[in-house]
Amino acid sequence: MSAIPLPSQSQPLSWRDWLTINGPRLLLFARQQTRGDEDAEDVLQEALLKLSKKIAQGEFNGGQESWLPYLYTQLRREAIDLGRKKDRRDRREQKVVEDHRNLANSKSDPWFDSAGAMAEKAEILQSALQELPDKFSEVVIMKVWGERTFAEIGDALDISLNTAASRYRYGLEALRKKLAQYKELGEL
Repeated sequence: MSAIPLPSQSQPLSWRDWLTINGPRLLLFARQQTRGDEDAEDVLQEALLKLSKKIAQGEFNGGQESWLPYLYTQLRREAIDLGRKKDRRDRREQKVVEDHRNLANSKSDPWFDSAGAMAEKAEILQSALQELPDKFSEVVIMKVWGERTFAEIGDALDISLNTAASRYRYGLEALRKKLAQYKELGEL
């Protein structure tokens, strides 16, 4: 493998020649900054694209001698961003796996009609719902157990979707207060 001679400072290189000389050292640096070879290649490509866009748009300050320092900084930034992105994705995926595992290990369904639901708590909740004014309880029931949108609830009850949404909020707050009373009495 023959080395390409370095030109004098007064003579700029073509992009291809510059990459031939500096590409391997940039890739090595990118490998040190990332978690794998594929990631290193991705961040190098991203950094080179950003440099070429800046040059093409006339936004890059400095000449060819400033490319290498810029790219080292950009490689580091790209590697950090990629690492953070992968960490966030890994956390999201892990949460989904844990949620799925918890749901699979759950001994009861979340609704009243499930075989594993505790009848006593269901009765308390039903009682609390019955104590609410009808205009609140019907919206809460349609939203939570009927899985309806506020627009659908509004159409069914002949009210606006904003009214349905506010009745839902008020109904939940009233339900929360009622259940807090049951909790204080030790019934929940």
